[in-house]
Amino acid sequence: MPPTTPAALPHPTRSGRSGRTARTAATGSGGRAPLPLRAWRAVGPALGVYAGALALHLWLLDALARPGTPLTDRLTAWDGKHFLEIAADGYPAAFSHDASGALTGNNLAFFPLYPMLVRLVHALTGLDPAPAAILTAHLATLAALVLVHRLVEELYARTAATAVLVLLAAAQPMSLVFFMGYSESLFLALAAGTLLAAHRRAWSWAGPCAFLAGLTRPAGVAVVAALAVAALLELRRERRWSAPPLLATALACTGTPLYLCWVGARLGTADAWFTVQGAGWGTRWDWGASLWTFLTGALERGDGWVPVSVALLVLAHLLALGLAVRRTTWPPLLVYGALVVVLTLCQSNYYHSKPRLLAPALVVLVPIALALARARTSTRIAVLAAAALFGCWYGAHLLAVWPYTV
Repeated sequence: MPPTTPAALPHPTRSGRSGRTARTAATGSGGRAPLPLRAWRAVGPALGVYAGALALHLWLLDALARPGTPLTDRLTAWDGKHFLEIAADGYPAAFSHDASGALTGNNLAFFPLYPMLVRLVHALTGLDPAPAAILTAHLATLAALVLVHRLVEELYARTAATAVLVLLAAAQPMSLVFFMGYSESLFLALAAGTLLAAHRRAWSWAGPCAFLAGLTRPAGVAVVAALAVAALLELRRERRWSAPPLLATALACTGTPLYLCWVGARLGTADAWFTVQGAGWGTRWDWGASLWTFLTGALERGDGWVPVSVALLVLAHLLALGLAVRRTTWPPLLVYGALVVVLTLCQSNYYHSKPRLLAPALVVLVPIALALARARTSTRIAVLAAAALFGCWYGAHLLAVWPYTV
């Protein structure tokens, strides 16, 4: 079901009617643009933003990195090493322990789809594992940008869609993660693919995309919930039971449980994945208690600019999420983004990883993009350029200078 969008929003569309009207006007009465032009309109903005964001990220990362540090090492640091190990050697067959016998985390904490694709790209191209991981992430980033642009353009206006791309790929602090050997770019591509397919009522695509998202990251539950909401809206619109949205949702619900059950069977206990995750990274559901402790401590003491900046970024995400609710964003998009934020903030884990985990939320960028779409062109360009410079620098600093994991 298309979103209910207030008249105050800039050029909202219902199933793309406004976009089709504009395209018809541009190509003549009832005419269609030539195929190359239509293809460029579909992928051109994403390609341009991808190229610009990549160049800016790499330039700043090179400027801040220690001399002699290979670029591939930087782009596959921290969690990237775990993905490379899985792609090369598979998963361990048992719990891991340190020298004293205490339980530790291991690679079973990382979901399988991204390392499987890295292994596939390695086999197809002959690249070493690290470049294969980076190439896989970049292909996923490009796919994500194309799908996000199409989704936001159908929901809102073309100008807002382009602004979202810049905010997503460059201006968002820790957007650098989309260009690293991490699974966030693949997760975002599958989430955007699910939402776009659901908006177009292409349930045969929405279900598999959501299923694969559930095999990519634990936050796949947010994609499943968004698809379930879209299916309910479709059933309400049709006022009858319809098999395609129900089957799509049923398929989507199996992705994450499938991997969790596999880990449980491999290690011999049903909660094995949660045990591994907690032992290695201290991750547990605490309803935001650890976040509150971090926020109050960081803002009261101001002990270091990274903790303070992370605290401010978390508060900015919450504010933007509130604005997205107020603007009656399309419900599936709102549910997806809100759950990504909630899952990130209500679990205990490293505070300096929060910006990276929040990067795929997407919905928090919509209010900013809509405000920029209403601004003068010169203002919009200046704001996006300044934000992109800061966002790319922030990610490069945390990856190249900050001594802890991102």
